[in-house]
Amino acid sequence: MNFFDGYVFYAVLLVLVLAFLASAINILREYERGVVFTLGRFTATKGPGLVLIVPFVQQMVRADLRTLVLDVPGQDVISRDNVSVRVNAVLYFRVIDAEKATIQVEDFMMATSQLAQTTLRSVLGKHDLDEMLAERDKLNNDIQEILDVQTDAWGIKVANVEIKHVDIDESMVRAIARQAEAERERRAKIINAEGEQQAAQKLLEAAEILSGRPEAMQLRYLSTLNVVAGEKNSTIIFPFPMELASLVPGLFNDRNKD
Repeated sequence: MNFFDGYVFYAVLLVLVLAFLASAINILREYERGVVFTLGRFTATKGPGLVLIVPFVQQMVRADLRTLVLDVPGQDVISRDNVSVRVNAVLYFRVIDAEKATIQVEDFMMATSQLAQTTLRSVLGKHDLDEMLAERDKLNNDIQEILDVQTDAWGIKVANVEIKHVDIDESMVRAIARQAEAERERRAKIINAEGEQQAAQKLLEAAEILSGRPEAMQLRYLSTLNVVAGEKNSTIIFPFPMELASLVPGLFNDRNKD
């Protein structure tokens, strides 16, 4: 073996050693875990930090434990009151068991996305349109609980579900606007009727008080006269109680004589 052949041999050997070490040494970040298989069998979940494996005998699959955000595509949903809407949502989840997420399901991202779409259609189809628009928090919680139970076998924890948009047809938008306007008019009429009823009740109570005390009626006359006089009217017509005639003897007799 000459010098050149020896140089090539050691160079190839060095490359093989470096390749062996590179495949044996793995560094996992704080949010990563490594699922190690030995000859195809699950061995352990390791990490974070330095993880050593035996090349060609052991393999390691990395799992990210950070919260992942999944945008659920828009779904066509028919509500319980037969209104067609299009709904999309966003899903927040994370891997809590790297072993299950690797072994129990082939692609947990795809599986969670498909499950979220079917659950979204199933849950919203049980509710009316008004509930979809007004009770989003309740619907979000219902969807989140269902997904969390079903993905538990995959080592997935669904933290939150948020319905982003509920798109309805333009004709339905106009119908909802007319309904809201009619509801406001109904409330305005009810409030007006209640106000008139309360005013009538107060007037009745005032009339009962004045009828029981004649002097109170006279004071009311004088108060009214004072208000009318303050308006600077040239002519004032004021009712004269016949009861006052007895207090002024001869008033009407003198006028009759004239």
